[in-house]
Formats: sequence, structure tokens, C-alpha cells
Amino acid sequence: MEIIVGKTAGFCGGVTNAVKQTENLLQEGKEIFCLGELVHNAQVMEKLEKQGLNVIENIEEAKPYDCVVIRAHGVPPIIYQKAKENQIQLKDLTCPKVLKIHEKAEEYKQKGYYLFLMGAKKHPEVVGIFGFCGEDACIIENKEDIPISIQNFKNSKRKKIAIISQTTFSLKKFEEYTEEIKQSLNNTTILVDNTICNATSTRQKETGELAKNVDAMIIIGGKNSSNTKKLYELAKEECPIVQMIETEEDLELDTLQKQKRIGIMAGASTPRESIENVIKELEAITVW
Repeated sequence: MEIIVGKTAGFCGGVTNAVKQTENLLQEGKEIFCLGELVHNAQVMEKLEKQGLNVIENIEEAKPYDCVVIRAHGVPPIIYQKAKENQIQLKDLTCPKVLKIHEKAEEYKQKGYYLFLMGAKKHPEVVGIFGFCGEDACIIENKEDIPISIQNFKNSKRKKIAIISQTTFSLKKFEEYTEEIKQSLNNTTILVDNTICNATSTRQKETGELAKNVDAMIIIGGKNSSNTKKLYELAKEECPIVQMIETEEDLELDTLQKQKRIGIMAGASTPRESIENVIKELEAITVW
């Protein structure tokens, strides 16, 4: 059995920074709170919670002078406002690339654009970005959202559109949806700003190419990880056997044992340790 691991598999820069900075705070012995899961990975969160990290779901759960970490996904402006009002100390670990989208959303809003934000509506990164978009904005998660968003734009007082995206949105869908919008509004000024993270685009492209050249694909990542789910979808388009797992314990070994070439890709919140554990499990069943 040949095992091929994607070069871009695992932690992205934003996640690496968030985890490292949080661990540093915990090592200082401070009581640290995190607004939501720091990363969408159960194993990483379990490790951090054992070190003393407390997860809260609402900023109002924190008390004055508490230290609250803002995770890499970012938050809407209202969170900063409430923290200031309640004298809560924030450690802002929002990914710089996400912060850049916040700035762009503000800029396009001020310049009179109606914003189309492509991304998963309930994902924390999208919730955060949308908070900077203003009232004249829509979220496009799937094709069914396009006609509704176009109608909302037509009902608004805005005359031009800016299209931006969640950093981990599917590049293929971004391009497809953008083209459909352009064709539906061919007399409208449309600014297209592909804010998908370069690391995400590269990982997605590598996943597709790897899936074409193996007998089975394993996608490693958290159940709540948006970017991991997209890797799974891309792999399914190119490979007949694809398993999406959180840990090596989720592997369906009976199916994999029969395959000669197995590809491995992991989401941006997946630690190197998880990838190595999967490799060890596969090497243990090698019969070729």
C-alpha cells in the first residue's frame, strides 16, 4: 500500500498562531476564556481545555476584567462594543486575512456597494464578516440564494454590487455563482473580490488532483469544520472511495486494506499529530 499525504494538509497560519498564542496565555497561569471553540477540532480543544481554557458562547458570560480570546474566525463589531462596555479584556486572535475582509466589507459599504457575501450562513467567520457589511447585504451559501439576493439588491437603493467571500469557501462555487450573478445582472456594475484564502485555494486544488490519482481518499478534520467538508466534497468528485474522519479510530479499515494507493488530506484545524496517527494505523494494515 502506498500512502500519499497532501503537502498542504493540516494547520493553516491563522490556526497555528491562534493555538500558539492561547497556549502562551495559559502557560502564564491566567484564567482565559474563549468565545466559542478556538478551532473546529475536538482533539485540539480537549488539549487546550485540559490546560485550563474555558469556552463561553456569549460575551456576556464574561465578567469585568476577564481575559477573552477572539478566535481566528473573528467576530462582528457588536462583540467589541460589548466587551468595551463591560470592561472585558480581549485578546484578538482573528486571522489577519479575515481582518482584511472586515476592512474590505466596511470600505465597500462606505463606497455605496450592496454586498454579496459567499459562505456558510451559520459559520462563525461568516457571522463575523456579515456584521461589517451593513444592512444592504446578503449571504449566498448555495445556488438557491442567488435569485433571492438579486431581488433584495433590486429592492435596495444601491446601484452596484461587491462580491466577497468566506476565506474557506469553495473556489469552484465562488466562480460558478459569480458568473451566474453577472449573467443575471449584465447591466449592473459588479466588483468581484475573491477573498478566499490562498492556502484554502491551494489545499482545495491539491485535494482534487490527489483524488484523481489514488484508489481511496481520507479527509481528516473536525465535524464542524467548514473547510474540511469542502475537501470531502471535492474528493468525492474525483475518487470512488472517500472517508471523512476526525481520528484514526473512525477509519473503515476493511475497505482501505484492499486499496493500493491511498491519499490523505486534512483541514486547516487538523494538528500534525492526527495525521501521523492515521498514517500509523494504515501502515499497520499494509499487506502489499
